[in-house]
Amino acid sequence: MESAFHVLFFPFMAKGHTLPLLHLIHLLRRRFPHLSVTLFTTAANRPFISQFLLDSDTDSISIINLSFPQNVPGLPAGVESTDTLPSISLFPDLWAATELMQPEFEKQLQSLPHPVTFLISDMFLWWTVESASKFGIPRINFSGMSNFNRAILGSIYQNKLFDGVKSSDELITVTDFPWVKFVLDDLDEVFWHADRRTSLHFQVITKSVHAATNSYGLIVNSFYELESMFCDYIRNREMGMIWNIGPLCLAQTSTQKLQTQQPNKTGTWLEWLDAKLRRGEPVLYVAFGSQAEISSEQTKEIEIGLEESGVSFLWARKDKEIGDGFEERVKERGIVVREWVDQWEVLNHGSVKGFLSHCGWNSVVESLSCGVPVLAFPLMADQAMNARMVVDELRAGMRTAECEGLVKGFVKGKGLQRLVRELMEGEKGKEVRKRAMEISAMAKKAMAENGSSWRDLEQLVQEMCSNKLPLPHTVLAAPSGDGINNVH
Repeated sequence: MESAFHVLFFPFMAKGHTLPLLHLIHLLRRRFPHLSVTLFTTAANRPFISQFLLDSDTDSISIINLSFPQNVPGLPAGVESTDTLPSISLFPDLWAATELMQPEFEKQLQSLPHPVTFLISDMFLWWTVESASKFGIPRINFSGMSNFNRAILGSIYQNKLFDGVKSSDELITVTDFPWVKFVLDDLDEVFWHADRRTSLHFQVITKSVHAATNSYGLIVNSFYELESMFCDYIRNREMGMIWNIGPLCLAQTSTQKLQTQQPNKTGTWLEWLDAKLRRGEPVLYVAFGSQAEISSEQTKEIEIGLEESGVSFLWARKDKEIGDGFEERVKERGIVVREWVDQWEVLNHGSVKGFLSHCGWNSVVESLSCGVPVLAFPLMADQAMNARMVVDELRAGMRTAECEGLVKGFVKGKGLQRLVRELMEGEKGKEVRKRAMEISAMAKKAMAENGSSWRDLEQLVQEMCSNKLPLPHTVLAAPSGDGINNVH
C-alpha cells in the first residue's frame, strides 16, 4: 500500500552525524509504518548506510546518491566524508563544498514520484532550507549539539560576553546562567578570534545558524529531563518548534548491533571484554572519536597515564604509532584496537565502568545512556562545553585538566594516572558512576512508551502529517553581523 506521507532525510557526511539519523529512521519505521522514507547521500557514504538499514522495510526506504563535488580547491580527490580527510583542518572546506550539491539535490526533489511531507536535514547542510522553500517543503533542522551548548552560546552572543575579554583563560560568567563559568579556550577560536569573520569556517557556521532560524523546527538528540532548564530557555527564545527525541542510540535493535559490527573484526576485543567480565575486572574504555588529531607528545602522556594507573583498559585508536614496548608491557590488562570498534557495544558491556572520552555529543549521550561515567578529555569544537555539562551540571564525570576553569590543554601522564584510578577505584568514581546510572534510567524512561522523548516524536509526526500544517516561516535574507545571536 502506497504511503500518503513521505519523509526525506539528508545527513551530513560524517558517521557521527549520520548514525543518529539512521537510528531515527528505524524508530520512525517501527512506530509509524505508514511513513515512507527517502535518504540522500553520496556514493562513497552509501555502503555504510545501506549496511545499517538492512533489516528495514526496503520497499518504504529508498536511497538516492548525489554526486559529491570534484576538483574542489583544498580537498583531495575522492574525499566525501570527514573520516577520509587527511587533516581535520580541511573540515571547513568539506563543509562549504556541500553547497555545490544543491542543483542536483533540487533536480532530484523535482523528480521524486511522491509528494514530500517534510525534510529532516543535518544542521551543517544549511543550503537545504533554500531548496526546501522553493518546493514548499517544511525543513526540520537536526542538531548534533546539546541544549546546554546551544543555550550557553545563545546567552554568550545575546549578552556580548566576549566584549572586553583580555585573555583566553579569563573566567567569564554566563549572564542567564550565572553559576556557569567558561573561558574562551572552552570554545573553538572560530567563535571569538578577532579575525573570525574572514575565515571560511565562520562563514559556513553563520550560514548554518541563519538556515536553522529559518527552518520549521529543530530536532535534538537529547531528552527533556537531562537538561530541562536549558531546553526551556531555547524554547522561550526560538521561532520554530523544538523536539527532544533522544537518546537515539537507545532506539537501535539487537539486529542492528549485529549488522553494524564487522564479524571478522570484533572477535579479539569482544572476547577480551568477556574474559574481563568473568574475572570481575572493571575496564576503562578509551576513545577520542574519528576526527580529533592528538599530538605524538600528548599520546605518549596518555600511554604513561594508562600504563601507570594499573587499571584494565580498551583503547580504540586509529593511529599506528605506539610507544616502544607499550603494548607488551600492558598486555595482561590492556588492549589497543586499531580497527573498527562498535562503541555502543563496548559501552553496553558489563565489564566497562568508565570512559576516557573527547566528549563529542554522541559519545556523551551513549556513555550516559549505558550508565558509564565520563573522564572528559575535550579536544575541539563543542567538546569542552560538553565536558562542563557532564561534570558541573550532571555530576556524571570528571575532568582530565582544570586550571582556573580551563578544561582544554596538555595533560600530563602522572595527572592522568591519578584521575583514571580515582574514576575506576576511588570515592569520586563511585559518586559519578551512581549518577551516570541514574541518568541511564532516566534516558530509558524518556524513550519508553509515553516517556518525554516518545511524546515529542509523536507530536512531531502528528504536527508534520496534519492537514493543517502551516508553511515554514522561511525568511531568506542574508544574515547580518555575526549571524549567530540566535543559536537555533
